[in-house]
Order: sequence, then C-alpha cells, then structure tokens
Amino acid sequence: MTSQRNISEFILLGLSYDQSIQIFCFVIFLLCYVALLAGNLLILISIRCSPLFHQSMYYFLIHISLIDICYTSTVTPKLIGDLLVERKIISYDNCMLQVFTMHFFGGIEIFILTAMAFDRYAAICKPLHYVVIMNRTRCNLLVLAAWAGGAIHAFPLFSTAIGLPFCGPNEIDHYFCDIFPLLKVACTDTYITGVPVIALSGMVILVTFIVLSVSYGYTTQSSLYLLVSYHCGHLYFGPVAFIYLRPPITLPEDKIFALFYTIIAPLFSSLIYTQRNSEMKKAMRKVWCPSVFSKEACN
Repeated sequence: MTSQRNISEFILLGLSYDQSIQIFCFVIFLLCYVALLAGNLLILISIRCSPLFHQSMYYFLIHISLIDICYTSTVTPKLIGDLLVERKIISYDNCMLQVFTMHFFGGIEIFILTAMAFDRYAAICKPLHYVVIMNRTRCNLLVLAAWAGGAIHAFPLFSTAIGLPFCGPNEIDHYFCDIFPLLKVACTDTYITGVPVIALSGMVILVTFIVLSVSYGYTTQSSLYLLVSYHCGHLYFGPVAFIYLRPPITLPEDKIFALFYTIIAPLFSSLIYTQRNSEMKKAMRKVWCPSVFSKEACN
C-alpha cells in the first residue's frame, strides 16, 4: 500500500473558514457531546442496575446506547478539537481507522435498531409466544449478528479506502474521513470503484429501512418503544440515505447532513428514550435517588 501513495496525512477543510462560526460550533458541539455521553451513560447504568435489564427491549437499549457512544466518539472529539485550530490534520492511518470505525459502529447501530423493531413486533403481535421468541439466548444471538453485520458492512468499504492511490492533493472537503471524500482526492478514476460502495451501503440502508417500516406497519397497537425506534431510525436514515443512495459524488450539503447522523440523531435518541419512557424514568429515580423513590413508593 505504501507504493501507491506519497502522502502521510490529509488536511480536513472542516465545516467553515469563519473563525466566529467555528467558535460557535465548538461550544454547541461540545455541549452536545457531553450531553450525549451523560445521557447514554445514564441509560447504561440505570438499566444495568435495575430489573429492566432482564427485559429484552431494555437489553437492546443498553447496546444501542453503548454503540451511540462509540459511534459518535469516532468523529466528534476530533471535530471539536479541530474547531480550535487553523490547520486541521489527520494522519493517513487515523483516516483509514476513522473510515472503518464509522461504518463498523454505524452498521451495528442500524442492525440493532432492526432487532429492537423486531422485538416490539413480537411483543405486540405475538404476545403469547413473546417470552419464547425473545429469550435471552436469542437476544444475544441478535446482538452478535448485529456486530457481525457491522463488520461485514465495514470491511469492504475499508478495503476500498485503503486500496486507493493518493498522490496529491491531500485536502478533504469534510470534517472527517469518509469513503466519498476520499474517492474525490484519489489519483485514479474512482467512478467504477464508487459503484460497489453505493451498492453495498444502499442495500444495507434500504433493507433495514424496509424491515423497520414493515415492523411498524404490522403493529396494530400503540407502542412507545417502537414509535421511538421508528422515528429515531428516520432521523438517522434520512441523512444517510441522502449521502449514500446517489452516484459517487460529493456535495457541499454533505457536511450538514453528516452532522445529523454523527451527532444530532444519537443525542436525540438518548433524550427520547429517557424522557418519553415512564419505566426508564422510574428506574433512574430508583437507581440515582433511592430515598426519594422509597418515599414515593410509600405514598
């Protein structure tokens, strides 16, 4: 691979050249990242230390919170740090690592969202068989399958990125390394290379979106958990579909849409899961404010 490139780093052009805008974005994204970490850690600890851990839907929620932390952390800390410096540099190795981890954790999140939708479908449409269908062994297998699916999704994209020849220029018009911006700066005809990328990413997005929609459509009763999964999925899939379900080109809007699925969607998912779920709020009070919870229970 070394013979195919003569660069050791890339220059990220970031979100904006305006210093005042960069400072504003630094404050906003720092607050969002801290809130995301706090919210998801709160969910993780609250569920793990309460009886909710033995329910399959909260078991999946633990994993989605963990993946949200990992997924966002592949991009956001670097973005926040770069907003304070004039020259935004990322090494070749870290760039390739970022491509892999982004698609790896992103793929896992997509597949766990699908498992969550299936869990709610089974609970609502097959209530008599739900305990048998969604036993802990099957939940573990679904989570394992999600991790395997994330790896299967990420490795071809990583192999495509690491196989690209780079001979200059090395400026990436984005705030993180992704496959399409890298295709743009590679010193070869990348149109044919980009077609398999679209096919793979598009297939994952479309199939998962269809499964989520079918699960939602077959549900005949109201389920907050499924509704949240469905709408969080839309918040996540919309911007992803805009970027990956089109010819292998880059657009100025890509950076704005990328903010939705790298920062905004993971942040809002944790807020929605905690604030619109009475069982979660009850579990958090029991774990974090046991004395207050005891008084409420007595009353």
